[in-house]
Amino acid sequence: MCQKAFAAPFAAFASVAVGNLVWTRGARNTFQSSNAIARGFCGDCGTPLTFEAASGAGKNIALAICAFDDPAALPPQQQLDLATRIGWLDGVNDLPTRTPEEDAAQEAKYGPRTSYQHPDHDTETWPPAR
Repeated sequence: MCQKAFAAPFAAFASVAVGNLVWTRGARNTFQSSNAIARGFCGDCGTPLTFEAASGAGKNIALAICAFDDPAALPPQQQLDLATRIGWLDGVNDLPTRTPEEDAAQEAKYGPRTSYQHPDHDTETWPPAR
């Protein structure tokens, strides 16, 4: 389910008690992805945010690590669902990387970009004017 919800090989979460969670801006939208699980996401940009039991009142909520300002500060502590792990994931660290020249060519291909995703810091207003 996480592979579908994140459109990625896996999802990385940090768990926190629902009572200790404070949303600093807005409220997440939710999608009931199964009879037991609701997925939270940003209604403005679509970023996946949460994984929570449908009857999760007073329990823990899992927050998407890479949605935090500093995801490196929250390293994963455990792997789950290894039976459904995509086989090629084990070899990803051995794949070649792009050269600086290839990176520059990619940059030139797309030109200057303005991100409309929320920055890694709080802002006066959100979403930005386009």
